[in-house]
Amino acid sequence: MDRPLPADYHTHNVRCGHARGTIADYVHRAEEVGVREIACTDHLPIDDRFGVESRMPVAEFSAYLDEVQEAADAASLPVLLGVEADYYRGCEASLESMLNRHPFDVVLGSVHFRDYFSTDPIRRGVSDPDHPEALWNEYFTLVAELARTQLYDIVGHIDLPKRFGMSTDPALIERSAGKALDAIAEAGMAIEINTSGAIHPMQEVYPGLTLLRWARERDIPLTFGSDAHDPHRVGDGFADAVALAREAGYTDSACFRQRQRTLLPLPVLDQAPID
Repeated sequence: MDRPLPADYHTHNVRCGHARGTIADYVHRAEEVGVREIACTDHLPIDDRFGVESRMPVAEFSAYLDEVQEAADAASLPVLLGVEADYYRGCEASLESMLNRHPFDVVLGSVHFRDYFSTDPIRRGVSDPDHPEALWNEYFTLVAELARTQLYDIVGHIDLPKRFGMSTDPALIERSAGKALDAIAEAGMAIEINTSGAIHPMQEVYPGLTLLRWARERDIPLTFGSDAHDPHRVGDGFADAVALAREAGYTDSACFRQRQRTLLPLPVLDQAPID
């Protein structure tokens, strides 16, 4: 089968507790829509103390690894073993140990929380409508710290706070975002175009065009991710995402094997993927 779409490097499944469908369902959908390959990147469980409402329990991780391998053995396209791992201050030792024990192809790093261990919902979230500039500064400081750990391959949904109503005025975030992008470039990491933003309230992918251009100016590589929490969304919006990447100046995208990156030319797409 012709596979006109770039790889989908951000997918979840039922084990995380807030998604539908098995790994096999996501792989089957990837075969239908024609993505080049798919990475299984469910939320990495490091412990059962915090965040258990939004990721698989530690006890299920071994079964997750087995299911990815079973799906890969049965698939007609490459199926990569990956995870999405939260960055929070103090995670480094546990995360490094986990990553060293398993043969991951790709590791997404994401900042979902300002204070991972806080019991205050306001402090845990990445939203502060009353102080947007301070929020962006704090958020991008954590993204820069994520990059400096050298533990991740791709930064996920790099301008996530806009999902919660934070202004994306370039004058407001350029300085803090620029410092984070400099750290990402220095670490040799990639960022993703995450198309789930198009179905979120602001109806704009992560990141928007301005931030994507800043990344391209720093030669930061690019991947594509649907952030699918339902099999139907695999590869969703990728034709538009490729066009956006070209508008920002990109001509290729990154692919990973055993955490080693290669670059492939962006596909030439004449039509949207299968509905």
